[in-house]
Amino acid sequence: MNTASAPRRYNDLAIALHWLLALALVGIFSVGLYMADLPFSPQRLKLYNWHKWAGITILTLSAIRLIWRLSHKPPALPQSVALAMPNWQTQAYHATHWLMYALFFIVPLVGWAYSSAAGFPIVLFGVIPLPDFVSASKQLAKMIKPWHEYSAFALAGLVLLHVVAALKHHFVDKDGLLQRMLPGKR
Repeated sequence: MNTASAPRRYNDLAIALHWLLALALVGIFSVGLYMADLPFSPQRLKLYNWHKWAGITILTLSAIRLIWRLSHKPPALPQSVALAMPNWQTQAYHATHWLMYALFFIVPLVGWAYSSAAGFPIVLFGVIPLPDFVSASKQLAKMIKPWHEYSAFALAGLVLLHVVAALKHHFVDKDGLLQRMLPGKR
């Protein structure tokens, strides 16, 4: 491949989807932590519904992002970065990205399954009823519930690792890697 014509940065849609999903994940995780310990109240019901809507929105954004990612090759790592990174870091870089993509789908799908099993349908934005993912079953709901939490914390951990690695490249290595995903001038 001719590296002179290869993109050096992600395109505008990839950047927009990245940051939109990042903000959505921080928001939904924060609300999830907050609402989990609230006593039963109208506020808690409102937050649970918002959390479900956000989860479905994140699922949709993730699908769009994955389709875009599979149909548009991302820019290669700059040669100076690729040569400076030990093999384990390169493998961790790729594994972290693909695990995050998997969890972008797993977390909301497990949440949807839990909501369905618990007998609480998802009515998107209070208007569009979504089909139950599984049949209502208190026993199944009890089994699924912790997996939504485990997968959400796993995703949060990977996102934190991703952020720390990006900041390390930006502030310690000063290799310009973060610039490929920042909005702004090309």
